Amino acid sequence: MREIVVTGGGTGIGHAIAAAFVSLGDRVTITGRREQVLKQAATSLGAAYAAFDAGSPTAVREALRSLPERVDVLVNNAGGNTNLDRRQSVELTDVAAAWQANLNANLMSAVLVTTALAPRMSEGGRIVSIGSIAARGTGSGSYGAAKAALESWTADLAAELGPRGITANIVSPGLVLDTEFFRGRLTEQGIRARVENTRNGRPGTPADVADTVLFLASEGARHVTGQVLHVNGGAYLGR
Repeated sequence: MREIVVTGGGTGIGHAIAAAFVSLGDRVTITGRREQVLKQAATSLGAAYAAFDAGSPTAVREALRSLPERVDVLVNNAGGNTNLDRRQSVELTDVAAAWQANLNANLMSAVLVTTALAPRMSEGGRIVSIGSIAARGTGSGSYGAAKAALESWTADLAAELGPRGITANIVSPGLVLDTEFFRGRLTEQGIRARVENTRNGRPGTPADVADTVLFLASEGARHVTGQVLHVNGGAYLGR
């Protein structure tokens, strides 16, 4: 039985990923900052949970006692565009804080959790981080920049852990509905504009992302590493 850790696993894409692994008979631990949300999700999934802030070195260190002693698959899903929760400002202190918040949520959360769990990763393990179409020049400022940095770091991680047979990849979604990402602010017009950019004429679903993660975690993906797999209906063409 594989041991799976999914950060940000209480809702949306992370929850779908956790559910997909549970359906395969894997033992899953979900993490996140909101304990009540995690507890409810873990109960419904039949999973374990550990509540902590993945962007805090102290919190990650303290959480290690609640995480599996062996990890076969780590999915770095925690993140989101923190600018959606902030008042926009051009005051330099505010700008610095806004950029640091997105870097912390989307890059450092993955770096810290991966670094902490790397010694526990089994030979031939899998690390999958959730990126974003925003990393490929589609905007979103500091959020897109943080996801671009995540791609660069993953390339280094693949080289670092490759001798142990561990792969490291990115799954990069475009528009995905049925998540908390947009905080309920995405309009029908906004959805239509994004869907019009796709080749298949539909938004993505959490299951689309989860199925791609399952592939990268499978034995069949053992020679796929350091890659970015785009799941966006062709809104961005990875060529």
